[in-house]
Amino acid sequence: MRDLTAKPRMSLLRIIEMNLGFLGIQFSFGLQQANMGPIYRFLGADEATLPLLWLAGPVTGLLVQPIVGAMSDRTVSRFGRRTPYFLVGALLCSLGLLLMPYSPALWFAASLLWMLDAANNVTMEPYRAYVGDRLDADQRTTGFLVQSAFTGLSQTLAYLAPSLLVWWGFSADAVDANGIPQVTRIAFVAGAVISLTTILWSVIRVPELPLSEAEIVRIRSERLSPGTALRDFAAAVAEMPRPMRQLALSMLFQWFAMFAYWQFVAFALARSIFQTSDPASPAFRQAVLLAGQAGAVYNAIAFVAAAAMIPLATRLGARNVHAAAVALSGLAMLAIPHATDRTTLFLLMTGIGIGWASMMGNPYVMLAGAIPPERTGVYMGIFNMFIVLPMLIETLVVPVIYQPLLGGDPRNILLLSGVFMLAAGAATLIVRTAPERSAA
Repeated sequence: MRDLTAKPRMSLLRIIEMNLGFLGIQFSFGLQQANMGPIYRFLGADEATLPLLWLAGPVTGLLVQPIVGAMSDRTVSRFGRRTPYFLVGALLCSLGLLLMPYSPALWFAASLLWMLDAANNVTMEPYRAYVGDRLDADQRTTGFLVQSAFTGLSQTLAYLAPSLLVWWGFSADAVDANGIPQVTRIAFVAGAVISLTTILWSVIRVPELPLSEAEIVRIRSERLSPGTALRDFAAAVAEMPRPMRQLALSMLFQWFAMFAYWQFVAFALARSIFQTSDPASPAFRQAVLLAGQAGAVYNAIAFVAAAAMIPLATRLGARNVHAAAVALSGLAMLAIPHATDRTTLFLLMTGIGIGWASMMGNPYVMLAGAIPPERTGVYMGIFNMFIVLPMLIETLVVPVIYQPLLGGDPRNILLLSGVFMLAAGAATLIVRTAPERSAA
């Protein structure tokens, strides 16, 4: 039984406040994307096997998000349906961020990443479902693309944080006994504070809408448990809307490509611009800072591009905008290995930023109009499998092909990623989106 009562319209300011917690979540992800590869190398990891050390993200996403999404659909508490998951996830995430840059050994850092990714995943899908819960159909495009804009802003800050500290006078070459730079430590501590405070701001300023009596009766008609969550998950997979199934191929290509890009871009730049592969060298630390600066540029572009995509997606359709955006990102990835100076690199970040803005917003716009509102949590969790399964495939495939097919050169990973992004653009065009569901 659905609650078909129209939701109150929200001002743009309230939509922004509602999504502020996403800034904290994505700041955490940005720190991981920019720094985990170098941290692993500082602690002695082999470059070819690095993807295996990133298994935490896809595995925890695969196991945690669908179950937590389904359980949040069935939660009734004094704090709301989704809010308990935000708060628990934010607390654990902050703890992981505080400890990560103090890792004394490779196994310790890899273990912490499992906790950190699990915490982020506990927060992520209930948060996306919360946006769907809070907004009527005609405001969802704005809601999800504001979320995408916050992704761009927060990851700009996360990627840029170590460089900002260097520009403010900290030494890039001040490292601990394990080779982890001091500026990396400070950035992670800042991330812990931002992760928790932004979530608290959102849940206090824009609390969840109270459930109707009919919704409470429906939710309580079957006891909340992992078993009921699994049954909801299986039923939702069997009844998955056709547009959601059609998105799977595009998601496979684009998330394989993006995950590989994050893992290897710093190492590719170390070779192409600084002519080094030695993680103990000052030149390598400069390459890590440059990769962070490039990441900040593309995320800043994503912040602006996400806002520009709101009228574009409304007019042209989220599918068409997304296909063009990820294809542009693919062209940029193909060109990055040939960039030998900062100016060219930063110009190419325009394409990466436009594609990233679209990846964080437009697929959810396409999805939101196709799924039943009362099952938003479980379907958002399942949709996350379309993200983490390609990541899981990437972590298993790249170590096998890195030496024999890619010559042990991280620049070839970026070329492969570019080809996959172009394929993602083509695959998006097969999606036949459903009209937006009306809440009234």
